[in-house]
Amino acid sequence: MQKLGRYLLEDRLGAGSFATVWKAYDPELDTDVAVKVLADNWASNADVRERFLAEARLLRKISSPRVVRVHDVGVHDDRPYFVMDYVRGGTLAEKIGHCPPAEALQLAAEAAYAVQVLHDTGVVHRDIKPSNLLLDAGRTPTAVLVADLGSAKQLADASGLTVTTGTPAYMAPEQAFQTGGFDGRADVYALGVVTYELLTGRKPFGPGGRATLTIEQASTSQLPTIHRELGIANGIDTLLRAALSVDPEDRPRTAQAFADALALPGLGEWAPAASSSRPARHVLWVVWLAAVVVFLVTTVLTWWVR
Repeated sequence: MQKLGRYLLEDRLGAGSFATVWKAYDPELDTDVAVKVLADNWASNADVRERFLAEARLLRKISSPRVVRVHDVGVHDDRPYFVMDYVRGGTLAEKIGHCPPAEALQLAAEAAYAVQVLHDTGVVHRDIKPSNLLLDAGRTPTAVLVADLGSAKQLADASGLTVTTGTPAYMAPEQAFQTGGFDGRADVYALGVVTYELLTGRKPFGPGGRATLTIEQASTSQLPTIHRELGIANGIDTLLRAALSVDPEDRPRTAQAFADALALPGLGEWAPAASSSRPARHVLWVVWLAAVVVFLVTTVLTWWVR
């Protein structure tokens, strides 16, 4: 069994271009942990090493049960690593195609609430996707935690041109095409893709998403309708169309607003913020009833005076 510092590496949980994540055992604390190790071919790159350690510092800084927590950092054979909570339950990727609609909406809402924690600390994730959303089966209902902040960026620095990073299928158009900066609504777009995928088992714009299209094609592409046989409210379809709008202004303004809309029981209607000034139906009923009461009282008083 390979050893990294005091940690015994047991199973490889995942690997990317820059790092590998292992399930490991900490003999001193007698507990399972997750260890992220920088890849050999990037270990000598000073910029990549700094980004890797910056991710660890950022995860450590964000203190929330909705974000994976870092407990230790170290270097082994000139390869930096950091140690995190081991979250039992797998990732949201394992739910794709195996998730009833009610559970899909609940998990998507939990993911969006977790992303809001990042935004509240001034961070945009930039790589929200099912494999970066962990399931904590030890909680009821199942909680969703955000992981992998390797692409995260401070919102204050997210204007203008920046290095394109992320996974194409989940990237918002402004992120993919660098059309003038981005903010937390880029993550809302990714959450929309994740939600659609949980509900239908497929990505809304194909394996490569809108990032593989031209700007013109992306601006005219339409979200496929969610089949009614899934038994979800009409408002969900409207909500996802808003979240996956090419124009960020047409999306829910925050991840929490998106989560709240998903979490509404029996959601039947949802409209973008632009239409929120319209009077609610129950308010109109109250106004109408008040007018009727005033009319009746006036009529009775008039009759009494006569």
